[in-house]
Amino acid sequence: MLKITELSCQRGYNQLFSGLSFNVNAGDILRITGTNGSGKTSLLKILAGLNTQEQGSISLNKNKVKSEQYQEEVFYLGHLSALSSELSSIENLKFLTSLSKTINSQTLSQALNDVGLKGYEDEYCAKLSAGQKRRVILAGLFVSDAKLWLLDEPFTALDPKGVEIVEQRIKKHSEQGGICIFTTHQDSVLENQRVLAL
Repeated sequence: MLKITELSCQRGYNQLFSGLSFNVNAGDILRITGTNGSGKTSLLKILAGLNTQEQGSISLNKNKVKSEQYQEEVFYLGHLSALSSELSSIENLKFLTSLSKTINSQTLSQALNDVGLKGYEDEYCAKLSAGQKRRVILAGLFVSDAKLWLLDEPFTALDPKGVEIVEQRIKKHSEQGGICIFTTHQDSVLENQRVLAL
């Protein structure tokens, strides 16, 4: 269980949110909504241990945020592309996933295939469209065994087929007892998702 208690976040002179408390259980899908600047990305970064909250506590199965045990269970995907144009699709994916574990090339190729990039393994990312670049990043979902997924605008630049692929992967993750928290400005047909409005 992910437990958030009395969380507050301030950016400059802006109080984005305060007194935020909620629990997310194994198998839950939580969609965070709100206007631009309401703190959606800031909240995900705090939950990922990348930013620090002003007040409050965060724990996953009683392990506190930023502890080694907590961070081992987190997969964070930001809304900006973190790809090198000088590397191929598979080289980028290998680099991104090597931050947490070593994965063999066959598994990485299968992950690219799963997101619809079969035949693009050796294509330099500089030559890919925005949607294809996004799929390279999202291929990480197919090799991640982290329990907590934090996805910031995962459907950005994707066509309807790409959105369906990602939604099916999130659904499978939740069915296997994982937790997914995501933001999106697009419609989502994921079943059993809870909504948290900021």
